[in-house]
Amino acid sequence: MVSIRDVMTSGPVIPVLSFNNSEEAVSVCRVLYEEGLHVLEITLRHKAALDAISAVENALPKDAMVGAGTVLTPELAIQARDAGASFGVSPGLTEDLAKAVKAMNWPFLPGISTLSEAMIARELGFKDLKLFPAELSGGPALLKAIGSVMPDLTFCPTGGVSAATVKSYLELKNVATVGGSWITGRGTDGTIDLALVQQRAKAIFS
Repeated sequence: MVSIRDVMTSGPVIPVLSFNNSEEAVSVCRVLYEEGLHVLEITLRHKAALDAISAVENALPKDAMVGAGTVLTPELAIQARDAGASFGVSPGLTEDLAKAVKAMNWPFLPGISTLSEAMIARELGFKDLKLFPAELSGGPALLKAIGSVMPDLTFCPTGGVSAATVKSYLELKNVATVGGSWITGRGTDGTIDLALVQQRAKAIFS
């Protein structure tokens, strides 16, 4: 079983993904994987999310790490794990959710947006955290401040991060990776352009 640190150190960016159906999920995730992005976070924001996780997990090579995002409750954590998600991500953290994922022994990345929330997450046993929403919460400046008082915490900033700002996050000592949805933005027709996905994925490593 992978650890959440394994997830965070497997690439500079974790694509944050939302899909309308399993077919779309597989086609997009295959492009991302082929371009070197082997960690994929499929958010539980659509009815098709659990089916999409299962489909992508089955379609990609075994070294792909397919996780579930927007895990808000213990029930969702169990459903996501059972669907094949190898890790979970949440925008926040509650005591019940913390207890549940620890009991499941499921790699988990909880979100925080303030110093107090970081302290609480740390007390609950989590030192690998998601800063969300990163830009609105204070961005690199907040991460520097947290690092000065809690240097043992490592972050994946997500929310408002773009191709133009990703480097400013990755330069920080306490940032292991960045979560981003800009790679797979939808066009005006509501579809995801696979050629554009490929282009944006390539740019991450250039």
